[in-house]
Amino acid sequence: MTQTTNALQAVQTYQMSGLALLQNLNCFISTANTKFKDFDKLEANLGDTVTYDLPPRFTTTNSLVATFQSADQRVQSLVCNQSANVAYAFTAQQFIFNVEDYMKRFGQSAIAELSAKVEANVAGLCETAPYRFYGDGVTSINSFNQLATALAMFRNYGSAKTMLRGYLSDIAEPAIANSGLNQFALDRNKELANSWEVGKFSNCDWYQSNLLPIHTAGTEGQSGSTLTVVSTTVDANGAVLTITFSGTHSSTDAASVKAYDRFQFQDGVSGYNNMRLLTFIGHAVSAVPVQFMATADAAASGSNVTVTINPPLQVNASANQNINNAIVAGMQCKVLPSHRAGMIVGGDALYLAMPKLPEEIPFPTANMVDPDTGVSVRQYFGSLFGQNQRGMVHDALWGKSLAGEYAQAIIFPL
Repeated sequence: MTQTTNALQAVQTYQMSGLALLQNLNCFISTANTKFKDFDKLEANLGDTVTYDLPPRFTTTNSLVATFQSADQRVQSLVCNQSANVAYAFTAQQFIFNVEDYMKRFGQSAIAELSAKVEANVAGLCETAPYRFYGDGVTSINSFNQLATALAMFRNYGSAKTMLRGYLSDIAEPAIANSGLNQFALDRNKELANSWEVGKFSNCDWYQSNLLPIHTAGTEGQSGSTLTVVSTTVDANGAVLTITFSGTHSSTDAASVKAYDRFQFQDGVSGYNNMRLLTFIGHAVSAVPVQFMATADAAASGSNVTVTINPPLQVNASANQNINNAIVAGMQCKVLPSHRAGMIVGGDALYLAMPKLPEEIPFPTANMVDPDTGVSVRQYFGSLFGQNQRGMVHDALWGKSLAGEYAQAIIFPL
């Protein structure tokens, strides 16, 4: 522990003010799927992993003659690679005469700070996981009609038959709730007027967050560039892994494209068919434009930029076919500008693991585990041997995961 400078009041009788903590809207922690078989009962360390399965994918042959295809087990890993702590220290005199009776208040504030750190990190999946999106980063999301359209696009591609969850910007929700009062739906309007929250709508539970991530776009997104396909690279199965575009804003630009920039193929380009995603199951042409995200930063050189994409885009007939036309030179894409990202999630696919941490021997240690959720927080206390300093640490270990096909980002302009 390092020596700290505390700002403490002189010895006195404390009159608790009753002021509540300035809480954040921790909807991601409270709604994430935290149930893993026995994982919450085990002690874990940084880097420990739990794996969960994704439904296998197949394709159909239009014949009674069987064509055998490989049966591939799809899995996704959740790695406990995030950690954080809130620590503070006192001298023996400060502890005895100033703060011993005040420790509950310190603890409450420390846990509130720690929970906000975890919440913001999990909310970051809105930026990094969904490759589909609704919104252009310019038009405000401010009506029930837009939410209904976003849900329709989400379900058109394919959606688990369960109650969905939607995460909205808390700043955008008042305008959405207000738009509902203009509709002739008396019972719902009464509930809206009383709470001014979206709540349940179109078989989706809507939550609000003040910790949604902000994505800062590369130059192409910020400048509204229209990029033109030059060429692609493919893997052994014909899936497109990278796309080289021309028409960058600058001929040389290290910040041309940033990781997690979102792209959409443009309709109405003369001489080219409109690009559509195929439904995830059944491989039918959906109404959803082909959308993808960059997986890494990409620099422009000679007015060209090569973007590594997620998901791989494949027109060849197979279980992983996901687009209706081959990507060819001359097609055009737009990149979203900087934005704040919420999302829609189906299938209980947002996972959060917060396992128990080991005891911090030789210091007195407590591990608090919520039996309903499996979420765990550790607290330990100790003294520097031979020195007049006593410290308290609250810490947690966690990992999060979300399968991209189960989610769709909602794009809020900044």
